[in-house]
Amino acid sequence: MSVATGGSEPGAAGGGGGSRVFFQSPRGGGGGSSSREDSVPLPVPAPAAAQVQQQQQQRRQQQGKVTVKYDRKELRKRLVLEEWIVEQLGQLYGCEEEEMPNVEIDIDDLLDAANEEERAIKLQEALVDCYKPTEEFIRELLTRIRGMRKLSPPQKKSI
Repeated sequence: MSVATGGSEPGAAGGGGGSRVFFQSPRGGGGGSSSREDSVPLPVPAPAAAQVQQQQQQRRQQQGKVTVKYDRKELRKRLVLEEWIVEQLGQLYGCEEEEMPNVEIDIDDLLDAANEEERAIKLQEALVDCYKPTEEFIRELLTRIRGMRKLSPPQKKSI
């Protein structure tokens, strides 16, 4: 049996300093020695186990692609809505985004509201400093969020 160490530092064969030791059986299969070292089973994965691992990895990657594909659609809807909100707020406040007062409209918070009246009240409270009429903006925003879902953080699934 031969030993190959995975480090070039002094003491790498001694196992110190985070080095790795790999055990290899002699080539040719001859010799027939029966020392204690040869009788110790080595944790070498069988080819079938390696194939199963590879298939599981591919399955995880495929599932990830499918999940991302469906989440992208919701994310895209959300992004389009947020861009529309910024544009509308710019018109309501009569300024560019950089000059706009700090107005926070949390879409998920609106979606958590029990009904449209509660959503409208939350929007009116957020826009209390706006000097232009906000009713049309509120009505249009409520129409646009109808049917949307609250975004949840991605969850890792174990296989």
